Amino acid sequence: MHRDPRTSPRGRRRLKAAAVTLALGTAMFAAGAVLIDPVSSGPPETIASARAEARPAGTVQALTARLERLPGDWNAWSALGMAHIEQARTTADPALHARAEKALRRSLALQARGNTGAETGLAALAAARHDFTTARTEAEKAINSDPYSTAAYGVLADAQTQLGHYQDAEQAVQKMNDLRPDAASLARASYTFELRGKTDRAADLMRRSLTAATTDSERAFAHACLSGLALEEGDAQLALKEAEQGLRATPGNAALLDSRARARAALGQTEQALADWQRAVDVVPLPHLVLALGEMHQALGHRPQAEAQFALLKAQDRLRAAAGSPPDTDAILFEADHGTPARAMAMAEQALQTRPFVAVHDAYAWALHRAGRNEEALTHADQALALGTRQALWSYHRAAIHHALGDETAAHEDLDDALGSACALHPLHAGHARALLERIGTRP
Repeated sequence: MHRDPRTSPRGRRRLKAAAVTLALGTAMFAAGAVLIDPVSSGPPETIASARAEARPAGTVQALTARLERLPGDWNAWSALGMAHIEQARTTADPALHARAEKALRRSLALQARGNTGAETGLAALAAARHDFTTARTEAEKAINSDPYSTAAYGVLADAQTQLGHYQDAEQAVQKMNDLRPDAASLARASYTFELRGKTDRAADLMRRSLTAATTDSERAFAHACLSGLALEEGDAQLALKEAEQGLRATPGNAALLDSRARARAALGQTEQALADWQRAVDVVPLPHLVLALGEMHQALGHRPQAEAQFALLKAQDRLRAAAGSPPDTDAILFEADHGTPARAMAMAEQALQTRPFVAVHDAYAWALHRAGRNEEALTHADQALALGTRQALWSYHRAAIHHALGDETAAHEDLDDALGSACALHPLHAGHARALLERIGTRP
């Protein structure tokens, strides 16, 4: 049965000033990009989910110079490993993972006992490679070395989430906030509520994270999240305001440029949105940004420009496959929409084997739908939305599946969620969603 996530109970008791209590049956957290402050002289403790550090190259240079003078500094080796992981994420260069592993292993060779920084680094590296089982094992090893390491609990929360162990992830997020309710811990708590569809509570926590932020990157991350939350609530003007406020401090931040592009697209400012996505790709050609730019060109009828971006995505995926890395959801969705649905299904099946996360269930559902296997697709679409997540794209995907199965009422419900008062869908998919409404005889 379809549950509108907006009907979830809200307004739970206020959070204490010094801690966050997660009163949820399940919880989830985004994974992959875990930032541990590489300039800390002791065990790294500063973590954030999916945010960019503005100085990775400078940090690598400084740490490399230090290690030339002090090759036995095991803390510096672990910090260098984490700096390479962050650099790999912000430059979309997975080849840097090998350098990160070499530095982390060197740190452990110099100091095997109590080296929480290197152990947490190996956990973060495994998460970056989407090897979440190893990430969980390494994070637990780091926690055994130092039960007070919020960094290790952060990686553990991410890994448990991606493995589909949401209650275990919730416990790790709770522990982070018990130990240190800083910007990173509050951000994870915010996302827990966001993925339950409780965007008002998520926004409250993210504003607390913004207040606690101590770096430009932490503030940029918070503004990007607040922009996304506002857009899912149907307030595109607020989404635009949050993105622009963040960009005033960090004008080249790709995540904020992406946030502003999505807000502008929702407001009908298509050319400005296109320009923002182009700037974001110029900063760092991450697959989700390249896909958004290519599909914006496609929506505007710019076929050669769209094909150029799609060619870049195909090249990136060839590199990913050659490295033996599992596919991410963007690659699966791209293959389903612009490639071969059968290959998209195979990619999704591979991803689900090690990452039974809700976003992967959505991508698999869409691949199955595009291949005409709608009964199976509905099962995975329901799993994607089972926690009440407010994701316009996922709702549109399930609407199309319901329509293919002849359930017009359910399709209409999901389309209402997808299109909303200020459509959070990418313009290309918003056009498809509105066309589907026309086919079933109802217009927004």
